[in-house]
Amino acid sequence: MNARAIAIQVLSRVRATEAYLNVVLDTVLSEAPPADPRDAGLITELTYGATRRQLALDYAITRFADRKLDALEDKVLAALRVGAYQIFYTRVPARAAVAETVQALKEVGLSRAAGFTNAILRKLASLPSPPLPPEDDFIEHLSVRESHPKWMVERWVRQFGRERAESMLVANNQTPAVVIRANSAKVTRDALLEQLRETGMEVRPTAVSPVGIVLPPVGRLEDVYGYAEGLWQVQDEAAQLVGVYGDIPETARVLDACAAPGGKACHQAEKHEVVATDLHANKLRKIESEAKRLGLSERLQAKAHDASQPWPEEWGEFHAFLVDAPCSGLGTLRRHPELRYRRKPEDIGRLAVLQRRILENCQEAVPPGGLLVYAVCTLDPQEGQDQVEMFLRSHPEWTAEPPVLHEAVKLPLTQAYLRTLPGPESWDGFFAARLRKMY
Repeated sequence: MNARAIAIQVLSRVRATEAYLNVVLDTVLSEAPPADPRDAGLITELTYGATRRQLALDYAITRFADRKLDALEDKVLAALRVGAYQIFYTRVPARAAVAETVQALKEVGLSRAAGFTNAILRKLASLPSPPLPPEDDFIEHLSVRESHPKWMVERWVRQFGRERAESMLVANNQTPAVVIRANSAKVTRDALLEQLRETGMEVRPTAVSPVGIVLPPVGRLEDVYGYAEGLWQVQDEAAQLVGVYGDIPETARVLDACAAPGGKACHQAEKHEVVATDLHANKLRKIESEAKRLGLSERLQAKAHDASQPWPEEWGEFHAFLVDAPCSGLGTLRRHPELRYRRKPEDIGRLAVLQRRILENCQEAVPPGGLLVYAVCTLDPQEGQDQVEMFLRSHPEWTAEPPVLHEAVKLPLTQAYLRTLPGPESWDGFFAARLRKMY
């Protein structure tokens, strides 16, 4: 089956099951790896590109389709998006994009829709550029041009200003670089940089995180030097900064309350004894296998537990809690582009209630003098700064306390809080608060 046919199947499965794109894509590519490694790259480009640009593609397709897009079969709509994406956003010649996509639709068993698809794609191919709403309606224009729901664009313009909001939307449509965190239990970042360069890789240190390395485009990560030896773990620079910002004393015993997929738990386990918990027991296997690969199994235990419920007394005392709370995920839209179309404004308030429950439960178990690091991978103040300040107003025994770090580490702090935004810095969007229980 050719690359475009596989891309059509992946996108149709994501639409039909509401699964995560990265999960479906990884499953498909591991079950039947393409003979030519370049095909895996093309499938990834088509699936992620068509998802990132979905609103703009649909806006164009709707001009020529004689029926509502929601009424189309999953594979037909996927083929239209894959074809339109190639026409407007890649260097594939328009004629080839149309012919190859129509052929791919036949390969997935939908020859009867080939004429319909061919007619629309040929009309799109005749356009000089993707059609857009008029620029004088700034929100609508930006929503379609950068493929983010209108409510999200309005919210970000209001919260961050027009210029920053636009740079965030643009950044969410870029392919993120692969960033890794050196496993300090085994190697320093400088030593790992040197070793990677000796293999011929053009790597560079992250701009702010003292433990991060940016890799060039690579194929299978498992084939990169140091993976099998557990010298590093994949983790975005912004997520690394949460661990750096937490600055938990080395003698502290740590409870990671919402640990999956495990990057932050493993980061802490490089220096601390960690109990990593998650509501979903099936997610713990991934944390355990990563801890084993990194040589951290003796320091990290994974246990299933609901973070909004009291902690078992037999687990003993913890000096620091890491609460990477369930959130809207609006800071990770370049990695999970499908999420932007699934989220609704009311999700933010619903998740804020759950975050508050978890925060209240965890703070009970922190001893006087102990730390609680609260983090969310979202941009929304309701889940971040507003959430924490409401907590502090109702808990006078707690205070926000920034870390005292080496002068070479310059974290993006807003008051006492860590905040990263998508944009020219190439970060995911994170918020974190470092809270101290005084009495």
